[in-house]
Amino acid sequence: MIVALLNQKGGVGKTTLALNLAGELAGRGKRVTLIDADPQGSALDWSEQRSRCGLPRRFGVVGLARDTLHREAPELAKSVDNIIIDGPPRVAGLMRSALLAADLVLIPVQPSPLDGWASAEMLVLLGEARIYRPELVARFVLNRCDARTILARETAEMLAEHDPPLLAATIGQRVAFAAAAQTGRLVAERDDATLAAREIAALADELLRLPIGRSAP
Repeated sequence: MIVALLNQKGGVGKTTLALNLAGELAGRGKRVTLIDADPQGSALDWSEQRSRCGLPRRFGVVGLARDTLHREAPELAKSVDNIIIDGPPRVAGLMRSALLAADLVLIPVQPSPLDGWASAEMLVLLGEARIYRPELVARFVLNRCDARTILARETAEMLAEHDPPLLAATIGQRVAFAAAAQTGRLVAERDDATLAAREIAALADELLRLPIGRSAP
C-alpha cells in the first residue's frame, strides 16, 4: 500500500504524521520506506539526526522530490509492504505525481476554518487524479487538535460535508511530537508520550481497515 500525506497548505504536520505512521507500521513488523517528496527535505533531516544519535533504523527514508514519483514509487513498493510519501506544499507537478502514485491519500488539516478552505485546492487536484485513478481512496485527518474545543468540532462538521470523509482518529497538539523529532525519535520511543503514541496507533488501525486496492496499470 502506498500512502501519500498531502495538502496544498504548508505547516499542517504532514512530516510528523508521515514519520510516526511509518514508525508505527514498522513496529508491527511491516517493511516500510518513507519517500521524502518535499523539496525542504525535513524527513531526510530527521533520518540524519537519528543516525547522528546512534539510533537504529526502523524504516528507510529516500528523497524523491521530483514529478516522476508516480513511476518510481510503485517500483519501490515491490520490495516493501508499505510506502509512505511525505508530500510537498504548493508544488503542483510533484503533488499530481504523488496523487497518481498513491493508493490512499491522507489530507491532514488543523482545526481552523482556514485549513478547511485551503483544502479546496487539494480536492481539485484529487478530482483530477481520480480521472486516471478512480479507485484512489482519500481521507481527511484532524491533526494538532484538541477534539474537545468548539473550533475542532466546527472544523469536523465542515469537513463532514466533503468527499473525502473525515477519519475518526484525531491527532492532538502535543509537545511530545516535536520533542521526539529533535532527537531523531518517534513518539512510540518516548516513555512520556503514551497519549501521542496511542493516537498514532489508532490512526494506523483505521487506515489498515480501509478498503484499498490498486488496479493494474
